Amino acid sequence: MEPTSTPKTLADLAEEALDAASAVEIETRQEVVTASQHGERLDKALVALAPEFSRSHLQTLVVDGHVRVDGHAQRLPSRRLKAGQSLAVDLVPTAESLAFRPEPMTLTILYEDDDILVLDKPAGLVVHPAPGNWSGTLLNGLLAHHATAATLPRAGIVHRLDKDTSGVMVVGKSLPAVTALVRDIAARQVHRSYLAVAHGELQTPELVIEAPIGRDPASRVKMAVVAGGKAARTDVERLAVLQGFSALRCTLHTGRTHQIRVHLASRGHPLVSDPTYGGKPAMGMQRQALHATRLSFEHPLTRFALDFICPPPGDFVAAWRQLAPDMPPTCP
Repeated sequence: MEPTSTPKTLADLAEEALDAASAVEIETRQEVVTASQHGERLDKALVALAPEFSRSHLQTLVVDGHVRVDGHAQRLPSRRLKAGQSLAVDLVPTAESLAFRPEPMTLTILYEDDDILVLDKPAGLVVHPAPGNWSGTLLNGLLAHHATAATLPRAGIVHRLDKDTSGVMVVGKSLPAVTALVRDIAARQVHRSYLAVAHGELQTPELVIEAPIGRDPASRVKMAVVAGGKAARTDVERLAVLQGFSALRCTLHTGRTHQIRVHLASRGHPLVSDPTYGGKPAMGMQRQALHATRLSFEHPLTRFALDFICPPPGDFVAAWRQLAPDMPPTCP
C-alpha cells in the first residue's frame, strides 16, 4: 500500500519554522499586564502585543514554550493573567514566512539558458510550498539555484506537477520569459503529454474526455467533474491493455488541478496507486502511476521550437513493462 503520513499539527509546523529560523534573529516582545487586562486570556493579550501574527500562531508559540509570564514558560493559551505580571513572547516566524527561502538541492536539468530551465521532477518532490510542505520544495531549490528566482513570481514556476507525478517541467528564469510562458500556456501553445497506468481495460483506442473540473463538494482536498467547473479536455490513447489494466498516453489541452487523475477516474479508470481517486496499489507502484514525458513549446524569447522527452523513472518503467513488455515507455 502507498505509505501514509500523520497530518502535521500547528505545533509541528511551528517546530519546523523554528528549525528553519536558526539563522534568523528572533524578536522578543515584552509588556506588563495592565489593570484593564486583569483576568484576560493569555492568547488574547498576545494578540494585542503582537497583532501582526494570527491568534492560532500565537497559541502555538504558547504551547511550544515561547511565552513566559513572570519569567516562567506557559503552555496553556487560556491561562488568565493578573495585573502587574510581566509577559514576554519570542516571536518565532510562522512556517509560511520561512517558506520562500533558498535550499540547495540536486536538480536534474534537461536544458538551461538565461531565460528558461527545463527539468525532470522526481516523484515525491512538492513543487510549491503549502501547508505541511513549507520547505524542501522545488521553489526552495530554484531560489538556491539562481539569484534571479527571488525576483520572480513563484520563483519562475509557471505550471505544476503533483507531488507524486514525475516528469518534465519548464520554469522561467527572467520576468519576460515568465510572462511569455504564462501567456503561451493560457493560449494552449504549450503541449504536454503524459504516460499513465490505469485500472480497467479501455475499450476504445482513443478517448476524448471533455468535462468541467472543480472542487469536489464532498471533499475540499479533492477535485471532481462538476457542473459549473472550469472547462477541461484530456485526449487519451490506449497503448496496451492486459488483465484489467491499461497503458495510456494522455495529452492535456487544459491544465486543471489533478486533471488527468480526475478525468480518468470519472470514466472508471483511476490511476494505479492513486487512492485519492479510487486507485489501488498494483505492479509495484507506491505512488500514482503518472509521468509527464513530453513537453513542447516555443522558446518564450527566441520563439524557436523546443521539444523535450523525459524517460520515466524505474518504478514506472517496471509497471509499464508488465503491460507492454515490447513497447518502450516513450511518447513519440
